[in-house]
Amino acid sequence: MSDDTGSRSAQPADAAPLHDDGTEILHDEGPEILRDEVDGLVEAWQRERPDLDVTPMAVLSRVTRLAHYLDRQRRISFSRHDLESWEFDVLAALRRSGEPYQLSPGQLLRETMVTSGTMTNRVDRLTARGLVTRTDHPDDRRGVLVRLTTDGKQSVDAAIEDLMQAEQQILAVLPAAQRSQLAEALRRLIAPYDSNGQI
Repeated sequence: MSDDTGSRSAQPADAAPLHDDGTEILHDEGPEILRDEVDGLVEAWQRERPDLDVTPMAVLSRVTRLAHYLDRQRRISFSRHDLESWEFDVLAALRRSGEPYQLSPGQLLRETMVTSGTMTNRVDRLTARGLVTRTDHPDDRRGVLVRLTTDGKQSVDAAIEDLMQAEQQILAVLPAAQRSQLAEALRRLIAPYDSNGQI
């Protein structure tokens, strides 16, 4: 009695590869094609408006959806450390500035892109929480500097670590080369709007 393994090994070298169940693997078989809701939207608009080029939707609708998801992840990560998104933005600006982790209100405005009144209110609230302090500006008698406290530094460091872990998980499906390609493509897309202050 011959076994199945022996009969398979006796096949010609140029024989078609087989699945485990013995059926032939077709050349056009490949990885399962992923689909998402945007595919359905694009197809529906192409069907209803064949005169309209809706291909931008395939890119930008996905960017919008991913942005919504990222915003939720940011809020989740920050809430674990008792921070709101706007609080993180201010603390992160101070943390990125390097020691002694202080900036003028004007510098904070440029970093966080909010109005002067909004920034004053935010600094007041962060000061009340003990996450920042106001100090006199050494070069401007009427000016002040906003400085990160030890508690503020600990809070923002913990929050950014949590956020980076979440974002690593989001990007885990992409190999390093594809991440770099995506970053470059997005950079080219956003740079014109970033440089002229539209974002």
